[in-house]
Amino acid sequence: MGLKVVGAGFGRTGTLSLKSALEKLGFGPCYHMLEVMGRPDHVEMWYRLAYGGHVDWDLLFNDFKSAVDWPAARYWRELADHYPDAKVLLSVRDAESWYKSATDTIFQGMTMGLLDSVPELRRRQMAMARKITLEDTFGGRFEDRSYAIEVFNRHIETVRATIDPARLLVFDVKEGWEPLCRFLGVPAPDESFPRLNDTATFQALMKQLQEPGRP
Repeated sequence: MGLKVVGAGFGRTGTLSLKSALEKLGFGPCYHMLEVMGRPDHVEMWYRLAYGGHVDWDLLFNDFKSAVDWPAARYWRELADHYPDAKVLLSVRDAESWYKSATDTIFQGMTMGLLDSVPELRRRQMAMARKITLEDTFGGRFEDRSYAIEVFNRHIETVRATIDPARLLVFDVKEGWEPLCRFLGVPAPDESFPRLNDTATFQALMKQLQEPGRP
């Protein structure tokens, strides 16, 4: 199928809302960290890539038209190069609110202790997520608020400086349908823009994942 939209934004910048929005606009299925869960072959591919291996992008994204969120966003350069006709969507938000949201959700999820009963596949997925985000993206210093925010802001500047402006949309989900639809050249749906995956919902999901016997 090949990606038509490459998401370059960090997690907790409205990526689940964007996933839903892109799918409503005809750019689905859209890849997201949630798509990794339940796909053992994808867990293995991302795990191998995170630890220095290689991946076949066309095989990984064979059934998808777009990708947002980590782990795909970690490799935005490679994906933008591999899919030269794809548009690049950089989701952003206020840096201070992003850090608070990430601290209350992603960071807690990645640093929580896993029960002995948690399957090996889940452990490998968590190891992959920690490697590409906490280690590779934030150099093991996510808890350093000023440093993490600096990384967040520098990432935005790097993407803007790298991608042809004609190919790039810097987008805050609070802006709604209009700029996104104009960028993608499609009409806006006659419904509200999706608002998904707030902090409380994410924390509930993490609690469920800690339950014994879950895949």
